[in-house]
Amino acid sequence: MDIQQDYFAFLGLPAAYDLDVRELTRRFRELQKQLHPDRHAHLSEREQRMSVQYTAYLNEAYSTLKSPLLRAQYLLKKRGVDTTNESSVKLDPMFLFEQMELRESLEQAKVAADAEDQLETMADSVESQLALLEKQFSACIVSESDSALAEAEVVIRKMQFAVKLQKEIEQAENELDL
Repeated sequence: MDIQQDYFAFLGLPAAYDLDVRELTRRFRELQKQLHPDRHAHLSEREQRMSVQYTAYLNEAYSTLKSPLLRAQYLLKKRGVDTTNESSVKLDPMFLFEQMELRESLEQAKVAADAEDQLETMADSVESQLALLEKQFSACIVSESDSALAEAEVVIRKMQFAVKLQKEIEQAENELDL
């Protein structure tokens, strides 16, 4: 076991965007049982610390690879492209305008008489958009070309917008339930 390995190798999975999430979860649980600090309480202090470090690394790896957006960002970071910081990537002005309109629609949906229905419709639409973006990223990441890598970065930026909107919709739905 080596926490210097990338997340895929640490979990014994192929380094690919299209990942079997059930296998990821199975491997996570298997390693979690092996590495859990309680199983190493009888060992030396150093070995206990190592167990805590391995468990923290395992949790970080699992949460990263489980999320399609974080997995995409991780794969690009492995290729030298950091998409977690502000970027010089220029997004299409029409896309940005659509995002502004979606935010306005969300604000209107929150106070509408049929808010729950409107929010559910928006959530379905965002989920469909994310699925399409995930397919686009998957197609880009298999290519080794610089243009495909640049396109993958643009797709991730769009995914970030969609994921943020998805969370805002979920928050609005939760607020309705209160």
